[in-house]
Amino acid sequence: MPRQVEPMRHLEHALRVFAGQYPQQAALAGEYLALLQAGGENPFCRSRLTGHFTASCWLVSADGRRVLLTHHRKLQRWLQLGGHADGDCDLAATALREACEESGLSGLVVEAPIFDIDKHQIPAQGEVPAHWHYDVRYVVRAEASEDFVISEESLALAWRDIAALAEDDGCDGSLRRMAQRWLQRV
Repeated sequence: MPRQVEPMRHLEHALRVFAGQYPQQAALAGEYLALLQAGGENPFCRSRLTGHFTASCWLVSADGRRVLLTHHRKLQRWLQLGGHADGDCDLAATALREACEESGLSGLVVEAPIFDIDKHQIPAQGEVPAHWHYDVRYVVRAEASEDFVISEESLALAWRDIAALAEDDGCDGSLRRMAQRWLQRV
């Protein structure tokens, strides 16, 4: 699938803005920019096994106090919703698509600026070797019903209090970072 030039330029700009806004993640944003500018296999396709872009969401309740998390079936951990871009360079649209598919919620709205980035290694599964996910995260708001439906990708879904997550030393480090970042915003 050919790369879409305009969404790639938009992502490049958004990563540069993010790096300026969050200097503690500027070096990591530089790795994302390098992946975006690298030649060869499309970095938005999961077939690029050395590493590829993914998108996820910080899916917050209408009041902004809770976030919807998934107990991920394959990874056996509580995480934010998200997944593969499958060739789509518009990662905000990917995050919204994944939020809808994995939660069953309608009336979701994505916020355009990048909220967080996280590079993490996915363990080998079957014939797929261990590889890197360059995850770009966006805020998605549930503006209608909060009655979710558990998809086959999840063992469970749960609305969690963001302030409690920010203080929870036992939760995933990137979840805690996003909770703390969210609380600084509101």
